Amino acid sequence: AFAVSVVSEGAEDETELPVLQKSEKSRTISKLGRELKGIVFVIHSQSNSFHSKRAEDLKRDILKQAAGLGKELPTVLLIHQINRHEGAWTILPLMKDFSVTYGKNSSWIFFCEEDTRIQVIKLLETLRRFDKSKEWFLGKALYDEESTIIHHYAFAENPTVFKFPDFAAGWALSIPLVNKLAKKLKSEPLKSDFTIDLKHEIALYIWQKGEGPHLTPVPEFCTDDVNSYKADHCATTFSNFLPLCGEPVNKEDVFVAVKTCRKFHGDRIPVVKQTWEREAALIEYYSDYADSSIPTIDLGVPNTDRGHCGKTFAILERFLNHTSPRTPWLVVVDDDTLISIFRLRKLLSCYDPNEPVFLGERYGYGLGTGGYSYITGGGGMVFSRTAVQKLLASKCRCYSMDAPDDMVLGMCFSGLGIPITHSPLFHQARPMDYPKDYLSHQIPVSFHKHWNIDPVKVYFTWLAPNTEESHKGKKVGYNREDL
Repeated sequence: AFAVSVVSEGAEDETELPVLQKSEKSRTISKLGRELKGIVFVIHSQSNSFHSKRAEDLKRDILKQAAGLGKELPTVLLIHQINRHEGAWTILPLMKDFSVTYGKNSSWIFFCEEDTRIQVIKLLETLRRFDKSKEWFLGKALYDEESTIIHHYAFAENPTVFKFPDFAAGWALSIPLVNKLAKKLKSEPLKSDFTIDLKHEIALYIWQKGEGPHLTPVPEFCTDDVNSYKADHCATTFSNFLPLCGEPVNKEDVFVAVKTCRKFHGDRIPVVKQTWEREAALIEYYSDYADSSIPTIDLGVPNTDRGHCGKTFAILERFLNHTSPRTPWLVVVDDDTLISIFRLRKLLSCYDPNEPVFLGERYGYGLGTGGYSYITGGGGMVFSRTAVQKLLASKCRCYSMDAPDDMVLGMCFSGLGIPITHSPLFHQARPMDYPKDYLSHQIPVSFHKHWNIDPVKVYFTWLAPNTEESHKGKKVGYNREDL
């Protein structure tokens, strides 16, 4: 960034070379500083203490790099502090505010995860290649290799044609595009009830069925590890390991509740027993029928074809009243959830069980008009005992026994002012339902569904403890087949 070309013809000129270099370098730094002030950094932060600290650390790092380029510091925003309403994390509801506040004096809004690492000068050089007066949607491109339920089977004829950004690498919108989106949102409020895969849904909204821009792939936006030889050209990198904040929590600190019913005792429960059951010290199976061979516990709640709200609340009551108060964590999973309790224990070392923690994969309902966020059940729902205590003390309950349990829980916690905590390591679908490149920088905790796969094979390929490299939590090259 600071290369200076000076032609020297004689000895007397060479004595001035350092001065010229210094002066030119100073002007270059000053120019970079002014350009940097035109970027608004937005970190996808969360209010949970572990996540907010990581986001604050990233903010400090960006501002420290910026300070080295002069006095002109950029704006760095944390999503959870921008807007207290539930939909802030879905980004689009913020466009109007971004347009009003930054629409005249800024050039780019750059979004990143709390674990994205940014080389500010390289980012500036990368963005400089694009005309900031035009509409740009920039990122690292992901695409579906086959149409998938989590994207409502979009582009079924050829799903590879539609690109959407990997948030971990960072992504950017030029201000003209932000202003256009804000104007559209003002005249046409968001219609979608559900937010399931935000990165795909944002790309669809921006594309506007061909009227808006496609995602432009930017090779400098990377998800390689910062220490990788591949990262030399990267403006962004990603810390791609499972968080570990001390020793993993003890096996006895995690109580696992498996929701099942009589018709699945014969095919789904054997899969659990062949795979991850051995990782759990405390596990119970809850059914509509007491089967001593498993064994299952009949909670007295009839099985329902749709949501299982009645059963889930009965499990929460049982956890609070019939397990040791010294057991701080409850995990509720379906009988077709594949989960690594080993990795979950590592992840939970980062959370304070004295806080009301409700953890898993975040979805949203009606967030354009208020609504609430919730943890989708199939990937596993993790509760601190404190969260269960606050929930049950509130008297918030199912509006019907077959209401969707995960959505009712989201509604209840929202009403209590307890934010849910998102982790991308939990998955509501199967490995094949996600782009390979998206999963390549993850150490997943769970997947869901046995449909058209060999679930035992999926578990041992993606989730089994022996695929860990070391206590440091770094990932290894798994022998992952096309599952």
